[in-house]
Amino acid sequence: MDEPGATYIFDRGYVNYDAFDRYCKDGIFFVTRLKNNAVIEPLMSNAIPPDSKILADEIVRIGSPQKRVKHELRMIQTEDSEGNLLFLVTNRFDLTGDEIGEMYRNRWAIETFFKWMKQHLRIKRFYGTSERAVHNQIWIALIAFCLHVLVKLETKVDHSLLEISRWLHKLLWQPYAEWLARMKRRPSRTSAGRRPRATS
Repeated sequence: MDEPGATYIFDRGYVNYDAFDRYCKDGIFFVTRLKNNAVIEPLMSNAIPPDSKILADEIVRIGSPQKRVKHELRMIQTEDSEGNLLFLVTNRFDLTGDEIGEMYRNRWAIETFFKWMKQHLRIKRFYGTSERAVHNQIWIALIAFCLHVLVKLETKVDHSLLEISRWLHKLLWQPYAEWLARMKRRPSRTSAGRRPRATS
């Protein structure tokens, strides 16, 4: 992270007091979640608007006397989308507390999307590193996923999207009718589960 003027949002696993001081010195903005055992020294409380979702907005110094951030920071106390309490620290003094809280909540929305993308779009690696290359690969994967959903809806089969995709790969160079027939085919046998062993 070395782009002055940019705002980086990261989780508490990346908390580094020396880095915080460097960001402040170099004009790099950040928003992060404090660890539960962080030592916090309140310096001043900011007023909270009546309709705000923010529970507290304070100017603080974080860290112990042995190891602390030299620069004063801003701590926002808010809740995540599930009602869990969050303590956010930032060097953005120009935004409202609600804007900072929303920035962090949006970060989780992005992480949730990428988790879903890894599970459903089967993107294991990016073939290009430029912004356009990454966007193109994601859009192509999303289009392919949506086409699989449409096929499932149109054919009214009970098979999973993963099974439909596997059959497509297997029958890729065969007539469409073979793929459709495979999707329409019922399982050859059904499992009755483990039967109890007969005893005399």
